[in-house]
Amino acid sequence: MKTRYVIFTLLTLVFLFSCKEKKEAEDTLTQMKEVMAIHDEVMPKMGTIGKLVAELKPKVDSTESGIAYEVAMKDLQAAHKSMMDWMKGFGDRFTSDEILNGAELTEEKKMWLNEEEEKVIALKDQINTSIKNAEKLLE
Repeated sequence: MKTRYVIFTLLTLVFLFSCKEKKEAEDTLTQMKEVMAIHDEVMPKMGTIGKLVAELKPKVDSTESGIAYEVAMKDLQAAHKSMMDWMKGFGDRFTSDEILNGAELTEEKKMWLNEEEEKVIALKDQINTSIKNAEKLLE
């Protein structure tokens, strides 16, 4: 009778542990998809950044308004560089199998994914803010 109880307890623990691991894997996959969705949302805006930089560049001079155009242009260029740097760093940290196919991540990579999520959210804000400010200035 005691042996049955021990076996039942062990099987219950194994079942609970495997459910926990499955939930963590699903959470990680969801988080990776969310990070990539943010990237996919802002990546097309790189063309808008290029267009706005081209519109601002001829307006840059030493006047007060010219300096405002230069600041807006540099903000756009910094946002573009941040996107390129983020993509390179993200690609250096994760394999295509992890990014595209949901391959399991090590504990270290799960921590990295948390960091990358914070970075891409800040990047989205930087891109959107720089575009909004440039468009407002050009109105």
